[in-house]
Amino acid sequence: MSDGPLIVQSDRTVLLEVAHPLAEEARHDLAVFAELERAPEHIHTYRITRLGLWNARAAGHEAEDMIGTLEKYSKFAIPQTVTIDIAETVSRYGRLNIERDDEGALILRSLDEAVIAEVANAKRIAPLLIGNPAPGVFLVEPWARGQLKQELVKLGWPAEDLAGYTPGTPHVIDLKEDGWALRDYQNKAVQNFFDGGSGVVVLPCGAGKTLVGAGAMATAKTNTLILVTNTVSARQWRDELLKRTTLTADEIGEYSGEVKEVKPVTIATYQILTARRKGEYTHLALLDAMDWGLVVYDEVHLLPAPVFKLTAELQARRRLGLTATLVREDGREGDVFSLIGPKRFDAPWKEIEAQGYISPATCYEVRIDLPQSERLTYAAAADDERYRLAATAPAKLDVVRELVKKHKDERILVIGQYLDQIDELATALGAPQLTGSTPVDERERLFQAFRVGEEQVLVVSKVANFSVDLPEATVAIQVSGSFGSRQEEAQRLGRLLRPKESGLAANFYTLVARDTVDQDFAQNRQRFLAEQGYSYTILDADSIAA
Repeated sequence: MSDGPLIVQSDRTVLLEVAHPLAEEARHDLAVFAELERAPEHIHTYRITRLGLWNARAAGHEAEDMIGTLEKYSKFAIPQTVTIDIAETVSRYGRLNIERDDEGALILRSLDEAVIAEVANAKRIAPLLIGNPAPGVFLVEPWARGQLKQELVKLGWPAEDLAGYTPGTPHVIDLKEDGWALRDYQNKAVQNFFDGGSGVVVLPCGAGKTLVGAGAMATAKTNTLILVTNTVSARQWRDELLKRTTLTADEIGEYSGEVKEVKPVTIATYQILTARRKGEYTHLALLDAMDWGLVVYDEVHLLPAPVFKLTAELQARRRLGLTATLVREDGREGDVFSLIGPKRFDAPWKEIEAQGYISPATCYEVRIDLPQSERLTYAAAADDERYRLAATAPAKLDVVRELVKKHKDERILVIGQYLDQIDELATALGAPQLTGSTPVDERERLFQAFRVGEEQVLVVSKVANFSVDLPEATVAIQVSGSFGSRQEEAQRLGRLLRPKESGLAANFYTLVARDTVDQDFAQNRQRFLAEQGYSYTILDADSIAA
């Protein structure tokens, strides 16, 4: 017990006093195993969850370390129920193992006969088991490896998967050694991934997740399937692999809505994998088209729900998930844990910023008053219309103009959610716009014009959220977004974090209509930034023009 910044409560919530001199240090250590729930100005609330504890354990942290963090920073004695709960929850990870027997059959094994008896009798697990050849051992249906792990997590008994992986068809992949090398944290991420077998690497946007993928491919040296969010992302992956590895253009295939190539390294979009015709997934043959030894999931927090079912059938293949945040808006973090794998490595944004690998960023929330007539329209609107009215408030347009003027010599992204608002912004600013309907070739042309400075302002929809490399962007003005999406906040801030040749720091503005659901949703989005150590400065719209 010390005069620290934390108060640990018996309901597993932890309060962090933001102004305390040790707050940043405590936040860094706490984020290993606790999830930020609320982030108002002075006191942030974290919650210790089962999944957070299991992810931390899978990444190599012991229960004693986590309890030690709480004791080091807590103002008061830790409730005994919390320390016991943490120790017992962490101890559940790995009490059950999925393995292979001497004949290569899939088995579920535990030295704790009471635990294995409990799970074997569970209604949703019993049908997946086909025999009990020895005490503490059950044979598992060959197809059920993924489903079994899902059900065990739901029961509260996560299994460690030690059943091994198919090596896939060997394919020589090496990293080029012409003036660059993986950073220490990228090497550590690759090492931890292979030590664990399969799982997720969490790194901020701009910290080189693609290079971690390339490092994993160079280690595995096998046919690789890479799943990405969209075609622009697919082509950026291809370009990066050609630049950083010994792969040639003939060895890398694109499998998307436009091109259907299957090569030793194939980059496919989630959209094509989940495309259906007459109720059937029409491109599932891709999963077995080659003997893949490695499957890479880019932006794993955006993995479409149907892909979980497909991934349950890919458990014999080594799987690497890459993401800036494990937060999923659909609450399916447990499926990422069980089917892709637990967290194997993460590095806090601020830590990598301190090493100079990503740019420092300043975040602002600009609060805008609606005129009286718009306030009355908003007040009379149905609940499902209120967010759109607040998010697209015309009063935001003048603020955007002033911010663009303030940063006139910088590269600026103006980001919106609604197409009519994007049209209006593009017209007012005399800037090109990119939306989902913009052809891929035109998107790539505009992104390149922005990179080289031919275009200084782009007005973009959420198509620019994901896997778009715009290293010279220094300002983002978020006019509207997907309600309170924390994952979207991660992606949008991430567009600014790549180190700048200009040396300029990044500025991230969010425009919010005061006293509306727009402001309510903004509080949820702030949670992500607070979790990473960023704080918001609240500005009044009138001060922008001053």
